[in-house]
Amino acid sequence: MLINCVAYEDGIKLADIQVDEIHDYATLPGCFVWVALHDPSPEELNRLQPEFGLHPLAVEDAHQGHTRPKVEEYGESLFVVLHLLEAEAEQPSMLQVGEVDIFVGPNYIVSVRNRSEHGFADVRERCEREPELLRNGPGFVLYALMDAVVDRYFPIIETLEAELESIEQQIFTQKAARASIERLYGLKQRLTVLKHAVAPLLEGAGKLHGGRVPQICAGTQEYFRDVVDHLNRINNTIDAIRDSISVAIQVNLSMVTIDDGEVVKRLASWASIFAVCTAFAGIWGMNFEAMPELKWRYGYPAALLLISSICGYLYYRFRRAGWL
Repeated sequence: MLINCVAYEDGIKLADIQVDEIHDYATLPGCFVWVALHDPSPEELNRLQPEFGLHPLAVEDAHQGHTRPKVEEYGESLFVVLHLLEAEAEQPSMLQVGEVDIFVGPNYIVSVRNRSEHGFADVRERCEREPELLRNGPGFVLYALMDAVVDRYFPIIETLEAELESIEQQIFTQKAARASIERLYGLKQRLTVLKHAVAPLLEGAGKLHGGRVPQICAGTQEYFRDVVDHLNRINNTIDAIRDSISVAIQVNLSMVTIDDGEVVKRLASWASIFAVCTAFAGIWGMNFEAMPELKWRYGYPAALLLISSICGYLYYRFRRAGWL
């Protein structure tokens, strides 16, 4: 549906307008139109295509709504795709991936938000509070939208770092190995989702501040450089967390191996002790007549005493060695 359709001139808001009035305002010198859509129908998007001359390939990507982050140039216009990440309402530990497709031209900017309830009203308010910057036109609005999306990644990163610290403290807790592994892999999955949102955008955003900058972004390169700096920080933090997760998984598996080794040592110790009993019982259980112990009055208690003494000595040695 249509959220806003506003005309601006020289950084000042002129009026909220209808779609039918877009052409009248877009053709005015120094004026541009900002249109915001939320989960639009194909008919709504197709209606805007001839109004602004949107490229068919860009419109097709916006219709699909499942495109990797990118910045593409079509003549004098730009098409930008950003991923919107939010915690799922039913499963806060999972990330829901939304998308905003942005069409930018010399006299218009169209933002199409899909699968996300977190809008950009605060971005519009920010732009209208800074008319001296809004005079830069659609290029500054594009920066403000990208900056808002990237800033929303920081709380996610902080949440992931806090969860990783919690898991690392749990790793050395007994009988918590399985739960730790499950949490680590869940954390790694969310980190991969964030990586898929940041890495391609980092590559695309670099086109907006260095080298041959699109004309729409002329005069706002330093702002896009700031966005790239934020993306670099997030990307570096993601790599650091991924390395920490790999180390944590290895440590967790090592703890499991150590625990298994302790169990094996206990079993081996008791098996050795009972092997002594079995050996003596096997020898004296043969019942040959020539065996001297068979007719000895104290043979039975002496045999039990000998077996108990040897088993006790083995228990003492294993206990001292830390196996029991």
